[in-house]
Amino acid sequence: MISFGRVPDLWRRCDVTVRDLPLALLLAAVSFLPAFQGHGTQFDGMPTRPFDALAVAVVVLECLPLAARRRWPAASVALVSLGFALDQLYGYHAMAGPALPIALMSAAAHLERHRRVAAVLLSAAFPPFAVALDRLGATEGPGGYLLFYLALVLAWGIGSWLRSTRIAEAERRRRVAEDTRTTERTRIARELHDVVTHHVTAMVVQAEAARYLTAAPDRLDGTLTTITDTGRRAIGDLRHLLDLLNPDHDADARTPSAGDLRTLVEQTRQAGQPVRFTAEGRTAESSGSAELVTYRVVQEALTNALKYAHGSRTAVDVRYGEREITVEVCTDGSGSRAGSPGGSGRGLAGLRERVDALGGEFSADPRTGGGFVVRARIPAGTPS
Repeated sequence: MISFGRVPDLWRRCDVTVRDLPLALLLAAVSFLPAFQGHGTQFDGMPTRPFDALAVAVVVLECLPLAARRRWPAASVALVSLGFALDQLYGYHAMAGPALPIALMSAAAHLERHRRVAAVLLSAAFPPFAVALDRLGATEGPGGYLLFYLALVLAWGIGSWLRSTRIAEAERRRRVAEDTRTTERTRIARELHDVVTHHVTAMVVQAEAARYLTAAPDRLDGTLTTITDTGRRAIGDLRHLLDLLNPDHDADARTPSAGDLRTLVEQTRQAGQPVRFTAEGRTAESSGSAELVTYRVVQEALTNALKYAHGSRTAVDVRYGEREITVEVCTDGSGSRAGSPGGSGRGLAGLRERVDALGGEFSADPRTGGGFVVRARIPAGTPS
């Protein structure tokens, strides 16, 4: 059995003609009720004619095309207009009169091509219709005809407004979807950059150093082992990132901790970079995003140290406060960038975006006397 809760969903899946049919049938049914016959739209002075077989055909012509008012709006408004004209000229004055403004609104809202042509043709048909009514004895003055015409114009205008609103909403949704895709691509590119660059840079630097260790097998073997371990970590991090990007993956992202920072520093030391690391304080509650950004700042700064100041003494200072985390990574400029891969500048720009998104401050500047310093103030915790 079909539950009542599924009825609205099933109704929305029906063809638009099926969904528009009930209104057409309702207007036709009301028009055929004896109590409502002859009480529809009527111009002054026009006599009312009793319903006969022709009246049935006129009402059907006036009402049933409404079922196609969204699928075939031009044909619908043409047939409904013809039915309305016959209804008035023959004097049936059926209750189906509202079908005309409904058809006009639908045509203005859903007609894709030749909308102006349709409006001109419908307007051009009104004067002959008014003249025919006048010859049949209608006493409606010019003001009455003009008021009726303006009412029809209003119906067309409402349909045009609905159309423009629908188009504007579709454009807004398109822009939102495009912005969302762009943001997601940027986020993925940033994550890939942060995850891959550090490991690959370390591997390149270590491989370059290994070229000069052929005369020292023990040291060469240790360097190659370090390169292998770094590659495995890179593969593991990539798999974790790809799992997080997979919409079917239900695992939560792991927030890096102070222990992860120590591991990161140790990996950088194994790549040949002398690093002094200090961490003060304790992380505040609800600081997951801040800890992740802190990790990325240190990671990118150490990656740049390997690239541009390999062998240079590097200091990493992280201070955890109740409201913020401050990070400072600096090199003394004594190293070399020989053999290191070049950079794209994307890393520092991505860090600035991450810190700015949390309302913090970020800077990356050369030091007086040589070297480089990266500083970040990252809001964390919940203010009291």
